[in-house]
Amino acid sequence: MGYRIAVAGATGNVGREMLNILAEREFPADEVVALASRNSLGTEVSYGDETLKTRDLDQFDFTGIDIALFAIGSGPTKTYAPKAARAGAVVIDNSSLYRYQPDIPLIVPEVNPDAVEQYRTHNIIANPNCSTAQMVVALKPLHDRARIRRVVVSTYQSVSGAGKEGMDELWLQTKGIYVPGQEKEPKKFTKQIAFNCIPHIDVFMEDGSTKEEWKMVVETKKIVDPKIKVTATCVRVPVFVGHSEAINIEFEEPLDADEAREILREAPGIMVIDKHEDGGYATPVECAGDFATFVSRIREDITVENGLAMWVVSDNLRKGAALNAVQIAELLGRRCLKKG
Repeated sequence: MGYRIAVAGATGNVGREMLNILAEREFPADEVVALASRNSLGTEVSYGDETLKTRDLDQFDFTGIDIALFAIGSGPTKTYAPKAARAGAVVIDNSSLYRYQPDIPLIVPEVNPDAVEQYRTHNIIANPNCSTAQMVVALKPLHDRARIRRVVVSTYQSVSGAGKEGMDELWLQTKGIYVPGQEKEPKKFTKQIAFNCIPHIDVFMEDGSTKEEWKMVVETKKIVDPKIKVTATCVRVPVFVGHSEAINIEFEEPLDADEAREILREAPGIMVIDKHEDGGYATPVECAGDFATFVSRIREDITVENGLAMWVVSDNLRKGAALNAVQIAELLGRRCLKKG
């Protein structure tokens, strides 16, 4: 006996990826329903070997749905997530709406699986920001060994994190550079993204940081440990899929690079590719389409006592969004919603 699953936002980048991953991982579903706005009503989406026609999210009755995966943004989620939760579905939400609400769990299954039990308060579980998710997967096993005091992270985030519009803008601007008359002015981004880097993701806050940077700070504290100090600089780069992060970590206890490398090799969800040679590291091209979080360039940071530096890369549409949501659903099924 399997679960009844609804995917809200099934025609978007993340929603389509959720359907792909549910099929790839053979999630035990008796029924999968694809939901979208009326503008996309009837659009066909793939679920494994099946083709699903989207149904109207606004009119859908969630009664009898076990798990609802949401990828529709904070505005619509505010309307439809409570409706689904009241009908008995457990909502796993990919937006930022519920991440910072104290009584709603924010979960990365490799990091804080026990928090899933807290879903009962509202029938809602929050999925973290894409840049946070891959970072905390790499931080947690090291934190368990030597206790992290401080993290300095610089991100190199792909345009798919800004949705289809971001990907289209990179493609059209790149083409426009080589084809006279097809130049494309910035619309989705604040500056040209083709052959450029933009140190600005989300809105600016009063202290000069952006909200994306703030998210990494607050979410890391909630998921891993509130005592960890985090500072982030988030940069959009001309890569279609895959976020990269250069991370410097200061520990309370000594931890050398060799031991850290062995710890990470044994940690769930991590693939260590760390050879001191040309090409002996992971890049976004290799991580696209993969489930793992890749860790490379592990080395000691001699500028601080008990410091390490590393390079972390992951497919942001997978681990940063859709995969993490499906992993939460799997965790929920194992621990809380057992059937059969």
